[in-house]
Amino acid sequence: MSASTTTPEPRLKEHGGGDAGAGRRIRQVREAGILLALVLLIGVTTVVNPNFLSAQSVRDLLLGATLLTILAVGQTLVIITRSVDLSVGSILGLSAFAVGSLFVAFPDLPVGVAVVAGVLVGALCGAVNGVLVAAARVPALVVTLGTLYIFRGVDHWWAAGRQINAADMPSAFLALGRQTVLGVPVLALAAVLVAAVVGWYLASYRSGRELYAIGSEPDAARLSGIPVDRRVFSAFVVNGALAGLAGVCYAARFGTLDATVGTGLELEVVAAAVVGGVAIFGGSGTVLGAALGAVLLTTIGAALPVLRVNGFWQEAVVGLLILIAIGMDRLLSVRAERRLRGGESRGA
Repeated sequence: MSASTTTPEPRLKEHGGGDAGAGRRIRQVREAGILLALVLLIGVTTVVNPNFLSAQSVRDLLLGATLLTILAVGQTLVIITRSVDLSVGSILGLSAFAVGSLFVAFPDLPVGVAVVAGVLVGALCGAVNGVLVAAARVPALVVTLGTLYIFRGVDHWWAAGRQINAADMPSAFLALGRQTVLGVPVLALAAVLVAAVVGWYLASYRSGRELYAIGSEPDAARLSGIPVDRRVFSAFVVNGALAGLAGVCYAARFGTLDATVGTGLELEVVAAAVVGGVAIFGGSGTVLGAALGAVLLTTIGAALPVLRVNGFWQEAVVGLLILIAIGMDRLLSVRAERRLRGGESRGA
């Protein structure tokens, strides 16, 4: 018997079979709900302050959402396998400082080489997480909580109190953070490209769809012949590489780097993915939803000061959105289970 020809049931629930249409409708409703909330928030804020939608404000909003979107897309790959990566903020900081240090040591270094180096540093950190989670079978929460501090410690050791400034980096590299195409920042276009490529991969490739099966039921996925450990390892490596890319974008945009870059960003990344409809228990969610979640959280952060709401309530609103998202996940799961039991009873 060839195990590879057996289609795992969890994947059927998400991407095929009798419940595929219902799954797609649920995801579309979630993404439409996030989009509606985003439109309402922008509309109310614009009524209070018409300058909220000025060209400069929109540009700042898009730039603000860029890093969070790239990180949320990578985090989606990990979460749908029933894992999580809490070290992405530290990986971003380490990658950004690595890029800055390269320019300090080699002022004439081509920009493309520095970008690749930053991505590779992130991928290496992701590989460390992936080996510990997939091969050593240590829970992802424990592993990435530990590497969060380890990568941050390496960053502090490397920086040794130093700060790298924009004057230490070439103007061609810093221009990446300022250039626009038809008014849209280049970095925002890069985030859109990353989301499109990863979303296409998850929807079009068998290995991408297998990530959902792993998150739905790891044991069933393993029995059906899916290389679970290899897929989980790959998800962590790609997530690390995207965090490295976010570090490169950070360096190009801000130009000032020290060992504190990216501190505390990890919870915001997880929040963006969960608010975007990515199930925290794995097996469900889309890159589009995570990207919309990142844009929504960024817009909330920009809108509340305009609405003269205390910054404390920004965190409270984000917490409420997370609870609503998890509550919706639970509600939809219960409805799906009841529907399946009903179908089985009728078929018996």
